[in-house]
Amino acid sequence: MTSFHKKTDIQQVTTEAVDWALAHGLVVRPTAEKQKHFENNAAVIHAPLSLFPTPFPRREFEKAKALQAPWNDLIHRMSQDTVLIQEIMETLSQVDDFMKRLYDIYVIVQREGPAQSASLGIHRCDYLLHADDGRDTNNARIQQVEFNTIASSFGSLSTRMGALHRYLLSAVDQYGDDAIQLDQLPENDAISAIADGLASAWKLYNKPAARVMMIVQPGERNAFDQRWLEYALLERHGARVLRRSLADVVERGQFDEQSKTLVVDGHEIAVIYYRAGYGPEDYHGDKEWEARLMMERSMAVKCPSVAYQLVGAKKVQQVLAMPGRLEKYVDDATAAQLRESFAGLYPLDQSEAGKQAYAQALSTPERYVLKPQREGGGNNVYGDDIVRVLQPLSEQERLAYILMDLIRTPPVHNAMLREGQIVQGQVVSELGIYGIYLSDGKQTLVNQVGGHLLRTKGVETKEGGVAAGFAVIDSPLLV
Repeated sequence: MTSFHKKTDIQQVTTEAVDWALAHGLVVRPTAEKQKHFENNAAVIHAPLSLFPTPFPRREFEKAKALQAPWNDLIHRMSQDTVLIQEIMETLSQVDDFMKRLYDIYVIVQREGPAQSASLGIHRCDYLLHADDGRDTNNARIQQVEFNTIASSFGSLSTRMGALHRYLLSAVDQYGDDAIQLDQLPENDAISAIADGLASAWKLYNKPAARVMMIVQPGERNAFDQRWLEYALLERHGARVLRRSLADVVERGQFDEQSKTLVVDGHEIAVIYYRAGYGPEDYHGDKEWEARLMMERSMAVKCPSVAYQLVGAKKVQQVLAMPGRLEKYVDDATAAQLRESFAGLYPLDQSEAGKQAYAQALSTPERYVLKPQREGGGNNVYGDDIVRVLQPLSEQERLAYILMDLIRTPPVHNAMLREGQIVQGQVVSELGIYGIYLSDGKQTLVNQVGGHLLRTKGVETKEGGVAAGFAVIDSPLLV
């Protein structure tokens, strides 16, 4: 296939991109099958990436950034609303064992009283461009896919990705057919913003010798996205990080019932930053759940708390779309601003709206996405598969899902690189905006935008997760 950039030497771009990525830490570990040839996890490959930045309307990019601080505040307010959490979990706990186990921890800690009143959120709101039939990217508007309250990844690699595209613009002759200007490539400060957010909670704990503990998955391939934050914490703030799995915490940690301090491998823990624990696959048995409860009961500042994780459920997203629900937490003007980016969201319960949504999903499944209460890529259901999944479910089992209008994104052309192989074609991109929020329990100490992420996938690919193997890391070309 010929390049869509007629004047650009695609092979030169590829060579420059691979070498720059390897030299600047835009990398992931290869699969276990390829890693086995090296000892001590010594092999890396370039992260899945786009060779050119993907066009994205500047006004919609700025709109998404402007929405993030209100979202940060909204998520925190919902996390403090025990009535909301009880309402949501009353149904979810009956049909989703993972959410029930999280809710059980929430109830235990609420009953005994939280040891730590501070809350740290490192969130990400994800958006797709939506255009009515026959309209192009220039006429498209953002619609929210979801908001993420735990393990919002790729902030570091997205920072490196923007720097790669700026390098290619300066180093490769006729890059992008000389149609790209530097001011169209926005700076991305996600590494420093997220690290500074973690440091703000560490400083609030006010014990300089205490550590930040990052909860990670064993064999994590995306370790370098995490490592950049670890290095920034040490270099910018002098804060040291422990990388531990859930199993490590229960095996090597001590929890003081009187002081509520958590000590792991001899180090008091000031902040717990979850880059694992967002799905049932991270909890292999009671040991991991014991670790989660111990951490939630501790004095350490959690990022996120169980309450933050619970309000990140897709069911909450659907409930917020109901008339009057946003206004419980924000003023009318902010509610209107947030609601403008909502896609159609519907329950699948036994309400009149739920019955109608169920019937519509079965009759016109191509118009919808069926979403379970799961983080990470690969969980959503599309098209005729919706009928296959929904029809066998009992009325109660349907409560584990919500229905969302399918967002129709106008495709554009780009070239993607995965494990050295170039794939060119029609693509769509999903924009993520990071948010940093810290409350001491009485007042807001930090509420800011924390950089951005663009993930790009082939137009025929439904899911959008990079780590799950569906997409590549990209950066926006503002038009």
